Amino acid sequence: MPMRVVVDAGHGGFDNGAMHQGRREKDDNLELALLVGDILRNKGVDVVFTRTEDIYQNPNLKASLGNEAGGDLFVSIHRNSSPIDNQYSGVQTLVYNLGDEKEVIANQINQRLSEVGYQNLGVSVRPDLAVLRRTNIPAVLVEAGFINSDIDNAIFDEKFYQTAEAIAQGIVDGLHMTGAPSFPARYVVQAGLFRQYENAQALQDRLINEGYAAQIDYKDGLYAVNAGTYTDLSQAKQTADAIRSQGGEAIILIE
Repeated sequence: MPMRVVVDAGHGGFDNGAMHQGRREKDDNLELALLVGDILRNKGVDVVFTRTEDIYQNPNLKASLGNEAGGDLFVSIHRNSSPIDNQYSGVQTLVYNLGDEKEVIANQINQRLSEVGYQNLGVSVRPDLAVLRRTNIPAVLVEAGFINSDIDNAIFDEKFYQTAEAIAQGIVDGLHMTGAPSFPARYVVQAGLFRQYENAQALQDRLINEGYAAQIDYKDGLYAVNAGTYTDLSQAKQTADAIRSQGGEAIILIE
């Protein structure tokens, strides 16, 4: 069985969450949660969303949805806020208590986000939050920067994909470290590797127009454009051969 992660977008509907200059936390949360989920799926994770549209859910309901779905982790996506604009900046991950797999996963998420450029504010205990207290599976709440911080908003907007990739990779790293079930072998068809995000995005757009499920993965300062991820090597070879026949480049990586 693959790993299963329940991805929750905080707030929604009439509950805007924190607001700053017309920016609503519920919108940032949903957009980021959906992309984190898509990236996790591309990494072979079974993903369940608590919401995929702008609706309100009581926090107790969110926890119940996570419990019904089961799996290895419940992750709630939020943005932080401070009493005074630009008072604080950085990412923080909240847990019900310390000393188990939740803390390990939270630290991995924070570490990955710090590599994107956010300040790492560490892991904090919040036993009062229903999505952390009432879930029967390990749960973390990611505060993806302060919504009233110019520094954090600049990173969030300019490195949005990298932010989602960091959260997803932190989840995968943490689950591996805490002994969650192993993934089957995966074959990734890589069609390009770039230092500039704009070049990677241009290749991704072209591959999508040609019918490939292209994704951009960010690691170690480089942007890899992957045309598909497979558990069947023959399917990976077919995709790589098709790209080469159209004049492109493609290699197969094993993860």
